[in-house]
Amino acid sequence: MTTFNDFTLRAASKKALARMQIETPTSIQERSIPVMLEGRDLIAQAQTGSGKTLAFALPIMERADPNDRSTQALILTPTRELARQVGSVFEDLSKGSGLRVNLLYGGVAYGPQEKMLQAGSHVVVGTPGRILDHLRRRTLKIDNLKILILDEADEMLDRGFGPDVERILAMTPKTRQTALFSATTPEWVHKISTRYLNDPQIETSESDESAEPDIDQVVMEVYREDKFTVLVRLLKEPIEGTTVVFGRTKHGVRNVGRKLENMGFPVSVLQGNLGQNQRDREVSRFRSGRSQVLVATNVAARGLDILHIGRVINYDIPDTPELFTHRVGRTGRMGRSGQAITLVGAADISKLQEIERSLGVRFPRVTSTGEPIESREPVRASSSTRQNGYRSASGASTQVGEKAGAPRGVRPGASGRSYGKRKFGRRRATA
Repeated sequence: MTTFNDFTLRAASKKALARMQIETPTSIQERSIPVMLEGRDLIAQAQTGSGKTLAFALPIMERADPNDRSTQALILTPTRELARQVGSVFEDLSKGSGLRVNLLYGGVAYGPQEKMLQAGSHVVVGTPGRILDHLRRRTLKIDNLKILILDEADEMLDRGFGPDVERILAMTPKTRQTALFSATTPEWVHKISTRYLNDPQIETSESDESAEPDIDQVVMEVYREDKFTVLVRLLKEPIEGTTVVFGRTKHGVRNVGRKLENMGFPVSVLQGNLGQNQRDREVSRFRSGRSQVLVATNVAARGLDILHIGRVINYDIPDTPELFTHRVGRTGRMGRSGQAITLVGAADISKLQEIERSLGVRFPRVTSTGEPIESREPVRASSSTRQNGYRSASGASTQVGEKAGAPRGVRPGASGRSYGKRKFGRRRATA
């Protein structure tokens, strides 16, 4: 088994890893770190929670020069929450190194960010829109940039960041090292790679049992008018940890959150219209455990790295398989187990089947009262899915093409039912 001692690292990096109690690299870290240390361009694909952040953060800390005050590394993320999460990993790694790490994202004033940049920023983490604003204002200069990272590259296009990302790439030195880290690698990622990456190494994490999170997944078929009632009943069932409820729209999330709060549930609500201070307060309440339920739009599908999330409920089915994977990936992290329940009505069946076909898996079905539903038809992974090596973040107990009656492993529990479990394997670093 590879350890971080097998890599050629500075003493400061080794001390930081020891302080963070990280000893063994994950599959994607083991494959990506040597490539990054060599200065080669890279496309790295690994599922949510596999430790992609540390896979690029550690080589950046190794290669950055604290005596050079210019910005040497730039990391682009699709959301503010993910930028903050990435920034926290850099903050832990950079202690005692003399390197400055600054965050640039919207929802906050420009003034404090400009002062930080004037003081010197060796590493900058931020969202494309705010990064581009600072470049246009000339408050951020990337003439000496050595490394550019696109984190969660697949999400950039979904959020409409493709043009901004390409504008930023066009402003960077051609001599830079570029790396794309993502859970999936759709066609647009490969198009960017041909234009902006130089003979990139492609690395995919091992797809073995030990790398899969321990998540019980089930689809619960409900009538649309009963959906909120079913949600309330689920939230009243005892579980270990907290719950994230995902909705589709800002208005819908606010409405569900308000109704749950009126019923006495300790609730936080997270959606895109909130100012940064409000978002921080809501996440802080949920992170500290003062609220046991977070109702959120897809803004929380990435970058919300909270270990005590024991369950994800898809109140509204997501629009894409990628979003489904990232929503579910909020639970079952760092070797912990989790549940994922997707509520679907008659109008959602076609979208659910599309997601299942893309992921190459059929999730067990139950009624709104938890009774198993007979399988209707097997689901096969598409050829493009198999070629991409895409894996569901699930751990679903029903395999591709298997005819399912009761979900395998179903057994009564404190709530009267459970959805089966799979072992996660040894604990690894997943920063």
